Formats: sequence, structure tokens, C-alpha cells
Amino acid sequence: MSSKPISDSRRQYLTQVKEEFPEALLLGETRFIKKISMRYGENPNYPAAFYVEAEASGPNMATMEVLQAGTKGLSFINVADMDLGQRLLVKLNSIYPQDSLAVMVKHEMPSGVAKAPSPLEAFLKAWGCDPLANFGSVNVFNFEVDESLALRLIESPRNIEVVYAPGYQPEALRILASRKTLRVCRMARLDLPSKDNGLEVKRVAGGLLIQKRFDSKITSPEAIDVISERKPSLEEVEAAIFNWIVACFTRSNAVVIGQKDKVHGIGSGQRSRIDAAENAIRLSQRGYGPQGCVLASDAFMPFTDVVELAAASGITAVIAPLGSIRDEEVIRRADELHLAFLVTRRPGETDSERAFLHR
Repeated sequence: MSSKPISDSRRQYLTQVKEEFPEALLLGETRFIKKISMRYGENPNYPAAFYVEAEASGPNMATMEVLQAGTKGLSFINVADMDLGQRLLVKLNSIYPQDSLAVMVKHEMPSGVAKAPSPLEAFLKAWGCDPLANFGSVNVFNFEVDESLALRLIESPRNIEVVYAPGYQPEALRILASRKTLRVCRMARLDLPSKDNGLEVKRVAGGLLIQKRFDSKITSPEAIDVISERKPSLEEVEAAIFNWIVACFTRSNAVVIGQKDKVHGIGSGQRSRIDAAENAIRLSQRGYGPQGCVLASDAFMPFTDVVELAAASGITAVIAPLGSIRDEEVIRRADELHLAFLVTRRPGETDSERAFLHR
């Protein structure tokens, strides 16, 4: 049995790993400049760095400003979480510019998302989506952080890693500085467009995968087709749009359930769609529960099991693409269960929008 004390084993998470990466990288005609040497990568003892696109502008990670680095500085995973949270926030802000929006991210997956008339209400509503998963999360906002919110953010039981917002009141910054481990960052103004080369790059051994960035077109009721016998209410349509957008930023297979102002449950990264649906419903019990929700699925449903589970759980409507050879069977079953079924395409179109994400 090792004689090393437990406290010594924590040193690996505090030790800075030396990195000798170049100061600039070139991908095609796009130049990237090293911005931060990370403590380590996804795991200890592996060097890592954060590069920004030289010509990027607007609300994206290139323009992120660190106001408080905390005792450990931004980690590799912090920056990845901030990026996903900011992308989701920017998309939601384009649809709901008058609302206060709060996005919480854990391990590059949304863990709480909500909108409300006021910042504090949006924060509390998003936290209530899944208080357990939100512990140790990155919190991203579209509003200025004030004193009342700052006092909530530093509460020890939340253990928030990073706060990322477009502005902070002076007293809020003083309060946030009292939590030494907290990282506080400022994003560019959200009324500016986010500009970069628009490409997504994934490293594979011996090569690169490159694709154009996905951007959902499901941003208004006019972008949705309804194919069920029961027509959705306006609230169900609004909930379908909100939760579909969250599903677009959730690792596939993804199922997101919620209402028009907040997420209730997220099932992400599952091999089977029914597993994702079961997880979304099960995890919703930590917060608001599944009753009266709309279910958003990032791809078509190959069997009737998801709509059957949805109806049995008190969910009233589904939004999903079509594309399965069993589409008619699934829709017929939804009708039998009195579910509204919304499709991610405009009326009269044949192709549906799918929203796979594999970060």
C-alpha cells in the first residue's frame, strides 16, 4: 500500500506542465496566435495551450478577456466549456435579445439553460435545471453581473469554476474577487457579429477533419412544420424552438426536454436515442420534472419507443427531424397518444434539419 499522503496526490492537478508549442500556427490561410499556456491539457502531465484566430472579432473566444485568473488560471476544459456556452448564448440571444439568458456548461455539455425578465431570475432558473450537474460549472450570461448576482455566484456550495459575461459592476467584481479559485472573464459585446473563418476542425491520428460550422435555421414558428393531428399551442411551439436550440449544442445522441423559458432535462452523448430520452426524463427529476414539457430530439426516431416514453412521462409535444423508414409509424403512434409532433423544416419542404454534435 502506498505511503504517500492523499494530499500529495493532488499536486498533479496544481502543477504547471511546460509547453513548447510555437507562438503561431497556420491552417490554410488562417493564422492562430498563442494566447494562454495552460496548466495542462484534458489530463495532468500533458502540455496544452490556447490559440486564437488572428482576424476573429466579436463575441467569441478570440476576444475573451480574463479579469480574474483565480489561483489556478483557466484550464483546457474551462476554455472548451466557455466556448460551447458562448456559442449557445449567442444563438439564443439572436432569438431572444430582450431576455436575460443564463447558460451553464459542464464537460462541454449544457447542464442548465434558462431565460427570464431579470438576470438574477435567469440565473436561479438555470441553476434549478440540475443543481447537481451545475456544481462546478462554467456560467455564461448575456447581461451585466451586479452585486446581488455576484453574491450568489460565490456561494461555496455552488463551486462555480468560471463566470463569463459581457460586463460587471465594480462592486460585483470586488465580491467575485473574494472567491480566490473563481475565474472571471469578459466577452465582447453581444450586439456585434461573431466573426471567424467559420470552419470546425477535429484532429484525428494522421489527419484533420474539417467542416463548415452548423447554424440552426429553426428560430421562429415559421421554420417549423406540424404533421400531427393535434396542433401545438403557442407555448409548445415556443418551447420547441428553445429546446431545439439547446439540443443543437448538446452532444449526440441528444434529447432535451423543457418548456419555453428553461430546460428541464438533458440526455446527451448516448449510443441509443431511447437511452438519451430516458436520461433526459430521469435527470429532470433533480429539478423541474418532465410534466408539460416539449421533447427535442437532434435526429429522427427510428422506433416508437421515444414518443411512448414521452407520453407516459407527461410530455405533451415532440420536435424532431424526419428521415426514418418508420416515420409514418412513429407519427401514427404520436397521434394515438395525443402528442403534437413538430418537424424541423418549413411547411412544404421535404428535408428536415438535423443537429448532430460530436465534440
